[in-house]
Formats: sequence, structure tokens, C-alpha cells
Amino acid sequence: MVLHELISYDVLRLIWWLLLGVLLVGFAVMDGFDLGAQALLPFVAKTDLERRSVINAVGPIWEGNQVWLILGGGAIFAAWPLIYAAAFSGFYMAMFLVLVLFIMRPVAFKFRSKREEPQWRARWDVVLCLSGGLAAVLFGAATSSALTGSLFSYDAASLGVTFKWTSFFRLLHPFGLLCGLVSLTMLLAHGAGWLAFKLEGPVAERARFIGSRAALAAAALFVVGGVWVAFLDGHRIVSVVDPAAASNPLRKSVELVRGGWLGNYAAFPLAILAPVLGILGMIGAAWALRRNLPRRALLASGLGIAGIVATVGVSTFPFLLPSALDPRSGLTVWDASSSHFTLFVMLGSTLIFMPLILLYTAWVYRILRGKVDVAAIAKGDTHAY
Repeated sequence: MVLHELISYDVLRLIWWLLLGVLLVGFAVMDGFDLGAQALLPFVAKTDLERRSVINAVGPIWEGNQVWLILGGGAIFAAWPLIYAAAFSGFYMAMFLVLVLFIMRPVAFKFRSKREEPQWRARWDVVLCLSGGLAAVLFGAATSSALTGSLFSYDAASLGVTFKWTSFFRLLHPFGLLCGLVSLTMLLAHGAGWLAFKLEGPVAERARFIGSRAALAAAALFVVGGVWVAFLDGHRIVSVVDPAAASNPLRKSVELVRGGWLGNYAAFPLAILAPVLGILGMIGAAWALRRNLPRRALLASGLGIAGIVATVGVSTFPFLLPSALDPRSGLTVWDASSSHFTLFVMLGSTLIFMPLILLYTAWVYRILRGKVDVAAIAKGDTHAY
């Protein structure tokens, strides 16, 4: 027996669907509080010292948190090449804007402290705020395409994905904007929990005040989104599918069904745990922030984010990215993956390196534990931002 045949092709595909979900949740939770804290910067910090305190709460760890985005992108490229082609090409302008925002983040961190002029620092504060808030909205708007479909089709002759060029503003349709607001509010709540956890005094109080309301808004908007999805056309496979066949999206037949994305909750009742976790997590974060329990708030908002992200995955399974041009071309877990051998080799690499990443991350957070030393920042500590 060939070594990679120890795990069947269909099981490997399912494992990589789960791993992709873990990586996306990891990015949303780990880098989410950085983006949320940045977006909150001008609203929770009024003086230069307060703003430097906020920046120092996220400055030492944002780069490590962004590793989850790189891992997620790498996993999509290697395990789901058709998804990579459709998503990164179809959303080119959105991805480019996110890249610009992420490039401006370290620039703002480093250049803000180069001059002491208030106007100079205020401009970089605006850059930090926008890079966090706009990125959160764009990620949410792009995620809406997992439910509404993207403008691509699969070409059987060339065995590749073809696209219909669309405006960047197509992402900003009403449902896309709603998803963007869900993303923004949940990350604001998460960022507020982190600031309340790392800081004290007026900044922490303002963060708790704003964060508790953002968490409730996230829960409410998430519920509105769920009701909206019940009236969207969901994609449903109506033909026999071989989960172990070579990747070819055109081997299936798909029909559009009003409210079809809710079908998985009837077929798999435990799937309801994902949206329940999303709602209860955000409500729990609001409760904990109001009662000055930042550690619990951070945990609750993280669980809420995990539930919200997981809800998209379990609702659309087995679809990863449906097509709004040709429903049959929609990419699923069973027809958009790399080869059996590639998935097996990647799984082995993941089992080796993922624990190392987790151990290193845990070590970094242990070293940087405790509150931000505002007194050291005020004295001009060279290690502070």
C-alpha cells in the first residue's frame, strides 16, 4: 500500500475543510483584537499618552498574530487551488486594498513616534484606525460571497477558472455591507476586551463602554443576517457525488433553492451549535465588559467570533465558494482540492509545524503577560512605541 493511501481521499478532503476552518477562525480571533483595537484608537484614547498605551497593547504581538492569515492563505493555495484562483482573482481589488491597509499598519506603528508634533501623530492615528476598521469591513463583505456566490465559472476545456470582471463595489451590496458590519462590530468587541485586559484607567473604561455595545450590536446584526439568509437562494447538489473522485466541479448538478443554506441544520442538528455559540459569545462578552471582567470578555468574544465564522462554513457545506454565474461550477469540498498525495503530505507537515507555532505563540504571550506599563511609556522607554 502506498503511504498516502492510509487515509482515504474523501476523509483527507474533509480534514482539510476542518483545518481551513481552524485557520480562518484562528486569524479572526488572534488578529481580530489587533484590528479591533486599532479601529477603537481615536475613540478610547484622548491624549497622546493614552494613544501610545493602546498602541503598545497591540504593537508587540500583531506580527505574530498575522501569521494566521499567512497560514490560511498558504493552505488555500496548496490544498484548494481552485478556491485560491477564484477568490484571489475575483476579489482582486478588495484583496489589493486589504494588502495596502496591512502594509500601512506597520508603517504607522513605526513612523508615528518619529516626530512629536500632534498633527503628525494624529495623521498616523487615523491610518491605524482606518487600517483596522476598513480591513474588518472588507473581510466581512468578502465573506458574504460564500453565501451569494462569486462571478466565475469552470472551463472544462482548459480545466481552469474563468472570471467576469466586476467592480469592487459589487462586494458592497446590502447583504455584503451587513456582513461587513457584523465583522466590524464583533472585532470592535474583541478589541475592546483586549484593551480592557491590558490597560487600566479611562482607556479601559471607554473600551468596556464601547465594547459592550459593539458586542450586542454584533449579536443583533448576526441574527438579522440569519433571517436574511433564509430568503437567499442557496445552492443544493441534486446529483450523485463521488467524494473520492478527481477534482472537477462540472461532474455535479446544482439547483437554487430559496433558503437552501439552512438545509444543513435539518440534516445535521448539531450544526445549530455554531450560530448559538456566535450569539451567546457576543452577549457574554457584553455582560463581562459591563461587569469589568476583561479576561472573561476576551474569552467570550473569541468564542463568539469562532461561532460566527463557523456558521458560514457549516451553512454552506459542502460548498466552499458557489458560483453566481453557473451554479454547477460552484467549488465544493469534493471537487476543488489538490491531489490525494498533496493533501497527505501537507497534513503531515501541518502535524509537525502547527504544534510548534502554537507553542511559540503561547510562549510569546506568556513573556508579554500583564498590563501595559504606562509609567514606562511616559518616561520615554525605548522599547515602547
